[in-house]
Amino acid sequence: MFAMTTDSTVTPAATPLRETKPARATPSPRSEAAPGAVPGAASFLRTVPALCAVGVLIVGQLYTVLPVLGQLADSWSTTASAAGWTTTAFGFGYAAGFLFWGPLSDRFGRRNLIVLGLLLTALTTAAVAAAPNLAVGCAIRVVQGLTAATFAPPAFAYIAERIEPHRRVAAMTWLTSSFLSAGVLGQVYSQSVADALSWRAVFLICAAGMIGGALLLRTVLDADRTAATTSSLDAYRAMGRLLTRPSLVLLLLATVTLLCGFVAVYTGLQVAGPAGLAGDPDTMLLLRASSLPAMVLVPLVTPFLVRLPAVGRVVGALLLAATVSAGSALLSRGADIDVVLLAALLFVFVFGIAVTAPALVEAIGSQAGPARGAAVALYTFALFIGASVGPQLATAAGNSATVFAVIAGVLGTGAVLAALGHRVRR
Repeated sequence: MFAMTTDSTVTPAATPLRETKPARATPSPRSEAAPGAVPGAASFLRTVPALCAVGVLIVGQLYTVLPVLGQLADSWSTTASAAGWTTTAFGFGYAAGFLFWGPLSDRFGRRNLIVLGLLLTALTTAAVAAAPNLAVGCAIRVVQGLTAATFAPPAFAYIAERIEPHRRVAAMTWLTSSFLSAGVLGQVYSQSVADALSWRAVFLICAAGMIGGALLLRTVLDADRTAATTSSLDAYRAMGRLLTRPSLVLLLLATVTLLCGFVAVYTGLQVAGPAGLAGDPDTMLLLRASSLPAMVLVPLVTPFLVRLPAVGRVVGALLLAATVSAGSALLSRGADIDVVLLAALLFVFVFGIAVTAPALVEAIGSQAGPARGAAVALYTFALFIGASVGPQLATAAGNSATVFAVIAGVLGTGAVLAALGHRVRR
């Protein structure tokens, strides 16, 4: 197992994970008995499902307010559009939190930060349920985003360090797919609970789930092995060094477009879709749920996708999503809309987004060297800056056809930026 540092060296504890010789001793109870297994590697089947389950819960907090904007507006005596700022508030807090927490996981350990962060996020999530008005609600959502940001960077870095090399791409893909599926599952959960109970119950139940998630991961994840020679300041210096690489900066800019498009599409359908669609909760629930199979499909086809270079997958998948978004814009121009066809287009759109996310992690991580925690922090910061901009972009567009057209341009731009980053690096 190696401990990630933030400089150009690897600590003496690094050697076990880098060995390629098959283990001769009895495999560790936490490792899988596979040919060429790395001694002491974390169990894929034990680790990845637990991280994915908690990831859905954490990232889902960005999306849980979308189906209850009307209830928030009624409770806080405001409008649904104004209540939409609760999504943006969480997104900006979430993105900023990555810059703070991400590098610190290199210093203080992945498991420690994940468990502490889940407990803090449980408190801030419960506090959202107590918000008396929009201003307080937005302020609490910013803090909730800051605490929720403790999960993703150390989770990605833990997989990169502890999962056996031949399974890391699959593990990354499952984790990023769980983050994307949170965009759908979070909305389905929120709509169901709010209809049965109230919007406040949505957050209280999530807070209880986070406490359970902290106990689960405290048991499942291996103990931390941090490098004693690193300091917190070194971690932030590593982030600054990464930003001096033009090819990596271009990939980060491409990352911004990813969730910007994803969130804007679903927000646009909710607040700016055709009256017969946005006003029908059952149809909206069907559209949200129709994308879930795409997120499950991506990890299953990953063994075939990884035969392509990471940047090639990024460019191709972004162009696919952009093309589908342009087609959806044409479909949405009329008053009546074919819901089945739109659901099929959303399936392909989400498939393209789900392919892009892990490929971007792989492409950015390949340039990070040992400063993986800092690189993942920058990636997730860029990802959720885009997610924060998405709702406002959808609201400003005015109607769903315009939203789809704008997002087609945004994702096409992302493909160009990724291609330029690859060319600059070469």
